[in-house]
Amino acid sequence: MPPEGTPAGATAVGSVYVHAPFCLHRCSYCDFVVHVTEHGDLAAWQEALKGELRAVEREGLFALEDSLQTLYVGGGTPSLLGEHSMEALASVVGRRRLGSSDLEWTAEANPESLTGGLAAAWRRSGLNRLSIGVQTFNDEALRWMGRQHDAQSAERAVDAARAAGFTNMSVDLIFGLPERLERSWRDDLERALALNVPHVSLYGLTVEAGTALARAVRDGNEEAVAIQQHQDEYLLAAEVLGAAGYEHYEVSNFAMPGHRSRHNAVYWDGRPYLGLGNGAHSFAAPVRRWNLRDWPMYRDRARAGYVPEHDRETVGADARKLEKLWLGLRTTEGVQLADLDERQRGLAAAWSEHGWTVASEDALRLNAEGWLLLDELVVELDDGGCGLTARSTTLDLRR
Repeated sequence: MPPEGTPAGATAVGSVYVHAPFCLHRCSYCDFVVHVTEHGDLAAWQEALKGELRAVEREGLFALEDSLQTLYVGGGTPSLLGEHSMEALASVVGRRRLGSSDLEWTAEANPESLTGGLAAAWRRSGLNRLSIGVQTFNDEALRWMGRQHDAQSAERAVDAARAAGFTNMSVDLIFGLPERLERSWRDDLERALALNVPHVSLYGLTVEAGTALARAVRDGNEEAVAIQQHQDEYLLAAEVLGAAGYEHYEVSNFAMPGHRSRHNAVYWDGRPYLGLGNGAHSFAAPVRRWNLRDWPMYRDRARAGYVPEHDRETVGADARKLEKLWLGLRTTEGVQLADLDERQRGLAAAWSEHGWTVASEDALRLNAEGWLLLDELVVELDDGGCGLTARSTTLDLRR
């Protein structure tokens, strides 16, 4: 429940995303909101987050529930903020809100900055889930991407986290790298399995405008990876991870039973959430809002006590209906057949004949082959002409 005295109209949220923008280096493919620096500025980050939270509560936009269900710290590189960063964050959101035994508190970390000392300090602070940016175990591919770690340090980071008491961990892997790098995707999958972590997230390499990779492709110094390679590697991952006992519970996420990401499910279910930090998004139906992307601009505005909002949109009824279809079909829960009209149920039957769905009497659920076509299939389902452009989902498997 929101605390007493909450302004009328404020949306109570039990799930919070916090952005930590600091990175040692911008990777060649990265278009995320990052601020390149040698050291994360913990004091400024903490102060800015505190100012933003006070402002959104004062303006009656959001109010944190007394007990949070999920807290996710993403980046950027949160581990660049050091050992005291999670304790500092706890002071911002309120230690009493982090007391539930059912809380899922996740932070992302890169292997080069995930030391034994940091892992132990974060665990003592109450953090109970880590998402580690491994990406690949091929050192040449890591250098090509601009990553700051090698394969051995990735394995050491997982060992350090386990020694600190973390049992709930996820590793990120990226597929669809240029063939000339001679990275073995199967080897990456098998080495990830050897780490014995209960969750794996996959991301397909994309050529995003404004990145170093996009410039290299434009200038003819690099070739965009063929869609067929993306598809083949995606299906291989589904096969290998599935055979090892992982549930392919969402387009790009695999988990051992009991280890699904509860925070990400908030997005997929369309529930309200608050985003703190530069570039962070928040949602309370029907309004989606997002913050200033530039770290100095965000920092100064938040510290001055103003809501650092960059823009917002009102998601209309037709668009919400389409989003519900798209988000539902991203997961193994799918969408209920009772929520589809006759034309849409006919399409679902046709998809089943093509082998794109999982057999179900009450729901439309896609399998891995169907997920490769997710966006195109949702366009077919759309009867309102909401303007979703068909594209291959394998080219956009990011959180």
